[in-house]
Amino acid sequence: MAEIRFEEIIYQRPNLTKIKEEMAVLTERLRTAATYEAAREVFRQIDQIQRHVATMAHVADVRQNINTNDPFYDSEKKWLDDASVEFEEATHKAKQVLLKSPFRKEFEAEYGELMFLNAEIAAKSFAPVIMKAMQEEIKTANAYEDLLASARVPFRGKEYTLPEMERFKTDLDDETRLAAWIADGQWYKDNQQMLDDSFDTLVRLRDGMARTMGYPDYVELGYYRMGRNCYDRHDVEKFRQAVVEYVVPLAQRIYFEQAKRNNKPFPLTFSDAAVEFMTGNARPVGGLKEIVEAARKFYDAQSPETSAFFNSMIERGMMDLESKEGKRGGGYCIDIPDYNTPFIFANFNGTQHDVEVLTHEAGHGFEAWLNMERIPYEYVWPTMEAAEVHSMSMEVFAEKAAEAFFGKDANKYLFSHLAGAITFIPYGTMVDHFQHIVYEKPGLTRKQRHEEWKRLERMYRPWLKLDGAIPFWSEGESWQFKHHIYSSPFYYIDYCLAQTVALEFWAMIQDDEQDAWQHYMAFNVLSSSAALFGLAEVRMI
Repeated sequence: MAEIRFEEIIYQRPNLTKIKEEMAVLTERLRTAATYEAAREVFRQIDQIQRHVATMAHVADVRQNINTNDPFYDSEKKWLDDASVEFEEATHKAKQVLLKSPFRKEFEAEYGELMFLNAEIAAKSFAPVIMKAMQEEIKTANAYEDLLASARVPFRGKEYTLPEMERFKTDLDDETRLAAWIADGQWYKDNQQMLDDSFDTLVRLRDGMARTMGYPDYVELGYYRMGRNCYDRHDVEKFRQAVVEYVVPLAQRIYFEQAKRNNKPFPLTFSDAAVEFMTGNARPVGGLKEIVEAARKFYDAQSPETSAFFNSMIERGMMDLESKEGKRGGGYCIDIPDYNTPFIFANFNGTQHDVEVLTHEAGHGFEAWLNMERIPYEYVWPTMEAAEVHSMSMEVFAEKAAEAFFGKDANKYLFSHLAGAITFIPYGTMVDHFQHIVYEKPGLTRKQRHEEWKRLERMYRPWLKLDGAIPFWSEGESWQFKHHIYSSPFYYIDYCLAQTVALEFWAMIQDDEQDAWQHYMAFNVLSSSAALFGLAEVRMI
């Protein structure tokens, strides 16, 4: 379709009844196809329906996320969330027929084996009997996200959104910074009843879905819902053990040196841990426009492909980066398949995070842009741990533009970005470990969940002072600010696995940046042609 701008895309609610009827007819035609050519044609028609439904759903989702106070798109998002479960039922039936197709070998020869492996996993993660619970789960997670989007934190005579508070939480002045952490934490404490209620509901729903489908707990179902196709919970447990043994001591050394450098007591308070240098953390040169322009110059110089991608994103208005009232928190990249483009959503807050989130989401966007026309539609994106390799590695390649992004703070940023990659792995692993505990022991009380998080903090982040002096943050409760724990269970380990690969790219860049980029491009182009470990092996050739 034409390369129109995002605001020009006309949203129209999908006709769910008609779509389900079409899917039923096509599914039957797939089942009775007499030749591969006939089956292939039906397969491609189903793929086109999936792309169009995703387009409308994603457009509505982004517009509601940009302004959660918009009554039209808020209503549409709620309708689409319910409809998505019914549409999943229709696609589930089509996948079951595809799995039994007599033309499987022909499909595999043209489209690869992975879509059948993924279909087998998808069959283990869905059943009509859990549809109502799935709909309630989506509503509950969205209510949590909307609560955070609506947050107004009183601070020194004004009110700020949670993303806007981040710049005060890294302020060089000790008094200002501590006051900001206290004010931010107090908002969570004031709303903790709602946070606890939401999570209680989510645990109950997810555990119920798992047991209804015959699983001993939600962990196994959660892995299937994440599309895990090359490792299981036992592999993740081994990874956790390695993180505790090898990475935590290194991360603790980084924070110990920070405390010495800044003349702060060790272990560090959350407030003191937020400042890496006595002269202040790295800050971008300029605001949103300047950061985007520096990114454009980087992508123009990096390769013809990245230049075409990023300029298209700018020209078509496929980014919304400014933090504003009523906007949902966080950052993500999503596809608009009918228009062959990704869309980047973020909340700039005046810290180095602005550069990191832009280059991170651009890594996702670039991979999707390269693969937007791949068939089947599910091949546009790989599984999440492979997708996070694209994004985290793009951050590493963007380090070459540190001076353009940060000016005199370039060296600070380079140190911070590498140190942050190392110290993140224990935190991300802790988030995942916490979720395993929660879903293996769904009967934990609210107090017990907080106690488990505090215990894990001491295991994975021993450099932090847990004395209760800062509300919420130093009381073993800060898991409640992490969106993924509520909305995307078991996602967070993907970042940790991907970070280890991104660090490999960092090492390759030190030896030969051009060779590293060629490997990265190969990783992107291969996309969903293999599971993560297969892609990693290809990358290392």
